[in-house]
Amino acid sequence: MSKKLLIIGFVWPEPKSSAAGSRMMQLIEAFQSQNYKITFASPCAKSDNAFNLERIGVKQVPIALNHSSFDSFVKTLNPEIVMFDRFMMEEQFGWRVAEHCPKAIRILDTEDFHALRKGRQQAFKDKNNFDTSYLFNDIAKREIASIYRSDLSLIISEVEMKILKTQFKVDDSLLLYLPFMLNKIVDENVKKLPSFKAREHFISIGNFLHEPNYNAVLYLKETIWPLIRKQLPKAELHIYGAYASQKVNQLHNKKEQFLIKGFANDVNEVMQHAKVCLAPIRFGAGLKGKLVDAMQNGTPCVMSALAAEGMFENKINEEQKLNEIEANGFIEDNPQEFANKAVELYIEENIWKEKQNIGFESINKRFNKLVFQNELFERLAETNQQLNKKRLHNFTGQMLMHHTLQSTKFMSRWIEEKQKKL
Repeated sequence: MSKKLLIIGFVWPEPKSSAAGSRMMQLIEAFQSQNYKITFASPCAKSDNAFNLERIGVKQVPIALNHSSFDSFVKTLNPEIVMFDRFMMEEQFGWRVAEHCPKAIRILDTEDFHALRKGRQQAFKDKNNFDTSYLFNDIAKREIASIYRSDLSLIISEVEMKILKTQFKVDDSLLLYLPFMLNKIVDENVKKLPSFKAREHFISIGNFLHEPNYNAVLYLKETIWPLIRKQLPKAELHIYGAYASQKVNQLHNKKEQFLIKGFANDVNEVMQHAKVCLAPIRFGAGLKGKLVDAMQNGTPCVMSALAAEGMFENKINEEQKLNEIEANGFIEDNPQEFANKAVELYIEENIWKEKQNIGFESINKRFNKLVFQNELFERLAETNQQLNKKRLHNFTGQMLMHHTLQSTKFMSRWIEEKQKKL
């Protein structure tokens, strides 16, 4: 008999629009490889970009916030595992799952550490250095509470793992490092990619609903692209991304060769035509899907240190000291140096090929799908065997679950009753 997994999604997956959507599809694929029968439920309205999960055998179920219909739904389904897509879904539905399916393993997929992203964004706005006063924000209090209430939390970045364990003192038993799970890049596929000489222009890509992406595009427009154009007046910058608003589209300037292209139906196609990818992200968290897209398609990048965070391995010299990170391009935060390195990658074929190969190696070494799928299911088997013991030793989680069942539960019941009178 197939095991059942319920995924409660913050949104319906959009793998062509965002890294979060691609990440969710990777998780679904992993559980299907273990013969799980998957139901995906979400209170969010579907957009035209939402992937039709029914096509791959995943049942899609709309659910309502603050409504007892979910109680009967989850009790009837009776899944072995419930996975919450971001802490907001655990807040809304975690207590209901705990009440009606107490034996189900509760997994939190954080996507990225929202508190870290929020804190960095606020520090950027305040023009201050990011420190713990920004990290220990209200989102952090909610998110860490959600981690403690869950049996296991999936963390996408090694940097975020370190912050959770050192800054927030979260026990390692509650966390699992699970980055992107990607297919190996083989020589046969590399040979099919367009060559250096067959490519032209620069590319930047990212979902425009995500504030760090819009900020990066604005930074390119106002600061970095003029510096590149001084050296490469015939080059163009093609900006792709889902949900381009009016404030994004008004950045389009044909005379400056700064071209807003909008939604990319096939990211591989547009990435393979480009010679260099630009990612000057100035705040955010998690791993950057745009860098994965670039590496998979053999497109070297110039990126900020924050964009590179968690993506690449630190290079160790013979004295066992850290050298600079070896990336599929260059890591620069100074705008003039960023522009200089972009030009260097654009015109120097040998350097371009060297950085391209580093990208292939990084995908195969750091994001091997089979390695991380095995680690996930080994950890789930261990969690299942020791679930009662694990929960007993997580007193903080018990305490937070108790208060959640008292506060969130009765707030939700109050909202439900209020809605009946409308």
